[in-house]
Formats: sequence, structure tokens, C-alpha cells
Amino acid sequence: MNPGGGPPDVSRETSARLAVLAVLLRKWNPAINLVAPSTLDELEERHIADSLQLVSLAPPGPKHWADLGSGGGFPGLVVAAVLAERAPAARVTLVESDRRKASFLRTAARGMGLDVTVRAERAEAIAPLGAEVVSARALAPLHTLLGLAERHMAAGGLALFPKGARAQEEIEVARKQWRFVLESHMSRTDPQASVLVVREITRA
Repeated sequence: MNPGGGPPDVSRETSARLAVLAVLLRKWNPAINLVAPSTLDELEERHIADSLQLVSLAPPGPKHWADLGSGGGFPGLVVAAVLAERAPAARVTLVESDRRKASFLRTAARGMGLDVTVRAERAEAIAPLGAEVVSARALAPLHTLLGLAERHMAAGGLALFPKGARAQEEIEVARKQWRFVLESHMSRTDPQASVLVVREITRA
């Protein structure tokens, strides 16, 4: 994080929205366990900054961004906070099957002054969303995520998946079931992690 205390590379308005998210998440977390309690002290770096890096890997001004398994709002609410200023016409859909977490997402979005759609359903059960960008963080192994992305991604779209130290293993497993174009970017917040940018997903 920057010396001023807010996230780097975002405006004061976006930083204020993200601060609201942090306050609400710390308030709700004891009841719902939105993130691992051990990571609360590192919330701004571990979860918010980690989510922010996805925006720079997406095309500017997407019409529709869908975040699957949004949980505590990472990366979905963080992305929505940035897009509210940089691409105000963009639609953001958060898909979260746990109704309590979905309730948190709606409450946090209102508190942050964001217009997002929260779908309290399973990503594999809802109608295709046709999003230019599909993201998911800590939701499922890559081969499962590719199936969800293929379902909800618009033609020519891309998927963004933060992954940990075992990313290469997941890629090798996924290539047995799927064909896809892949770029891997080193995470800015964890030297052992990466963000996978995936396009042109088809079944093998």
C-alpha cells in the first residue's frame, strides 16, 4: 500500500469506497467468515490490493464484468469500485450462492455507493451472462473455472483467475479437458502467486 494509507494507483474517491468495504468486512466477518480471520490484519494488502491488480489486466471499459463466487467482495466489489469511476457505464454482476454472503455483498455495495447486480445462485445454474470479463478468486481448480468461464463469457472475452503456488499443476490438469490461450502474470502482492489471463476456451 502507499505511504498515504490508501491503495496505490486509485483516486481518492475509489480509495474511500474501498475503505468502506474494509470497515464493513471487519464488522461482518465474525458472523459470516467472509475471509480467513488470520488475514484480517492484512486485509488491504492481502485482499484489496490483490484484487486491484486484475483491473489492469482487463481491457479498459468493459461493458459487463462478472465475478463468480464473490464471497467477501474479492475481486468483484473492488473491481466495481474502480470501474464506477473509470468506466461508469460498465455493468458488474456478482454471483454468490451463499445467501448470507450475498446479503453482505448487497449491503457493502450500498455502503460503497455502487450499482451492482448480486445473484444469490450457483454460477453453473444461472443463464449465461455474456460478460466480456469473467473473474473468480479462490473459488475452484482451474479446470472447473474454465467450464464456468466458457458458460458466462462473451465471444472474444477473457477470464482472470488469481492462482497460488500450484498454478502450473492446475494448468496441466486443465489442458487435458480444455483448449485455451493463456497468459500468466506474476502477482504484485505475492511472489509465489500469479494471475492467469485466459481466452478462447473450448473443450478438448
